[in-house]
Amino acid sequence: MILVAGLGALIGLLLGLFGGGGSILAVPALVYGAGVPLAAAVPTSLLVVGISSATAVLPRLRQVQWRLAGVVGGAGAAATFAGAAVNRLLPERWVLLGFALVMIAAGVRMLRHGSDETGASCALPGGGIAWRHCLPRAIGAGVGVGFLTGLFGVGGGFLIIPALTLLLGLSMSTAVPTSLVIVVLNSIFGFTAHVSTADYGTGIDWATAAAFTAAAIAGSLTAARPSGRLPAARLRKGFAYLVFAVAVFVIAQSLLGSTA
Repeated sequence: MILVAGLGALIGLLLGLFGGGGSILAVPALVYGAGVPLAAAVPTSLLVVGISSATAVLPRLRQVQWRLAGVVGGAGAAATFAGAAVNRLLPERWVLLGFALVMIAAGVRMLRHGSDETGASCALPGGGIAWRHCLPRAIGAGVGVGFLTGLFGVGGGFLIIPALTLLLGLSMSTAVPTSLVIVVLNSIFGFTAHVSTADYGTGIDWATAAAFTAAAIAGSLTAARPSGRLPAARLRKGFAYLVFAVAVFVIAQSLLGSTA
């Protein structure tokens, strides 16, 4: 249980610092660190990530682009159920191998990410969004992230942040809290999609989930306030290498036929 709490705190710290990313480690932490079966680890991860993200966004509510968060999160609602359905059709080994590939892609994205990087701006001077130009981008991003949320049990913050900055031109100070709200929405939809199936929902170890969630909440609150004063580029680089290491471990375990 101490290990579970430590892993949960790490997930929360990463969510608080980056507005995402911690969820990419939640499933491996639960499967290999806590010994939770994959079928239960996916909804448990969504529960933990959703609650800890909601906690992390509390100090930053004024910075959230609420309409944009609603569009991206709402667009992914149906996609999370589709992803969960595909998850149930695939062999466990394939799911873990696919998850490892997503981790590698996320790590590469983190290494190439600039803290002030923005793309063609959809943001208007007054803080609004140019919807006519950017609505298709927001919907597309929501559907893609929602599907991965249902398939792998990730909140999708590691994909949402680039979408908000590169596709929609939001600043990092706005993108991070907005991402956290979208992660909460994705997690709710994804969790519902998984627990609505009896074989998945009844396997959750609620004691483990509670310990993991409590530690993640503490971590997210600890990281949320000082996040803007820390060397984000250096932290992101270190986190990317950690993600690569965990991805290699997941691949090795999957190919060896062991998931616990």
